[in-house]
Amino acid sequence: MDSVSSVKEFIRKQVPDWDDEIMATARFKAFSGQRSDWEPKYFFWKDLILKIARHLDLFIIQPSQVKEEWFNRGGLTPLCLDHVLWLMYNEGDIVRNVDLVDPSSGRISQLFRKVRNLMVRSPVTPEIIMLEDHLFLTPLLKDKTARIIKCLSESHWTSSCIITMSKFQGMCGGPSEAAPLLSYLSGLGKAQYFSISKEVIEGVKISLSSASVPAISSLDLDVLHLISTAQKLEDQIDVIDRRYEMSRKSALASLNSGNKKVALRHAREMKLASESRERCTSLLNRVEEVLNVIANAESTQKVTEAIRIGAEAMKRNKITVEEVEHCLEELEESIDAQKQVEKALESNPISGIEDEDIEEELEKLELELESENLKISKVEVGNTSGEMDALGSTDSLTDALSNLKLHDGSARESASQKSPLPTRTKNSKHAMLEAA
Repeated sequence: MDSVSSVKEFIRKQVPDWDDEIMATARFKAFSGQRSDWEPKYFFWKDLILKIARHLDLFIIQPSQVKEEWFNRGGLTPLCLDHVLWLMYNEGDIVRNVDLVDPSSGRISQLFRKVRNLMVRSPVTPEIIMLEDHLFLTPLLKDKTARIIKCLSESHWTSSCIITMSKFQGMCGGPSEAAPLLSYLSGLGKAQYFSISKEVIEGVKISLSSASVPAISSLDLDVLHLISTAQKLEDQIDVIDRRYEMSRKSALASLNSGNKKVALRHAREMKLASESRERCTSLLNRVEEVLNVIANAESTQKVTEAIRIGAEAMKRNKITVEEVEHCLEELEESIDAQKQVEKALESNPISGIEDEDIEEELEKLELELESENLKISKVEVGNTSGEMDALGSTDSLTDALSNLKLHDGSARESASQKSPLPTRTKNSKHAMLEAA
């Protein structure tokens, strides 16, 4: 499937009503009236262009191709497309080739060019935009540069790195893609082009942090020379490996045909290729060792600088060494505790617990709950019966007292004689006074 057919199929997936005649007629009309009238249509075309570019992994588009191939419906093309691209250019979503800085020029030259473009800027019309050979989509430029920096950060642990131009072009997808990407990074101050004129070695220094790329130093030139040498040795090793494989196959073919003389000649070539590979590998190891020493020295320098800044901060904030050590110990204990928790979780995974074990635990909990409820109910029943007994005795005593009637003094006297203790009532007191 060619790119045009792929784009057509992608558009139909993104826009289900793409083939609807009424909707297509409305979308393909030129912009007219106020911005509020055609702004939704502008956002539709803008988003669709960016989606197609991401689908094709492109950040370079040709206006003529976009109009005549991407959005061509039976010979009909959007009349508003030139206006859409022009608005995207004015809003910064598109840049032209003339707007990008020349990465081979110095920073001062780049600054002067920016000032000149701002002061002497000729008006850009939709017609001029459509006549451009190539336009660069800024959102996709940002995404591509972010991926390149992330890829370099995975293989370099310093704040900046140096690579050859050939490697940078390979990461970008080719020289045509590398040029605008390098110009974009240079305009942001994140990359700087430099070269060694004597041997025509081109390189790029890229910042892998949020800071701007440092200025080129003499050490950077030496590092570029070493990196270029290492790449040449790697290429030479690849050539030797291919030559060795060809000689081996030829030797086997000669042996199968019975031509031992030719087989010996190919075996001799294999031996020479093997020796050449050993020498190249030895040189490559030495070059990589030197590069590692330089990287370690840079890292040591940064660590020393960090220690110096930390010492100054301790003096300024009046923090003692003991306090710092105490904080470090607490931090180490927290880390150890976290590691133990993670280790415990890994050693006893939840997935290893069987459903039967869970059901058994649930049944045990249900039995415990039932036994506790039974105990509570027994206690409540006992308390209730006690209360009922007490209530019954109280009622009987009340009834007895209410039925008690004193008829005469003898009865009261006999009642007082029978009772070991006098009843402290008003009537009893009166009877005692009469007897006296």
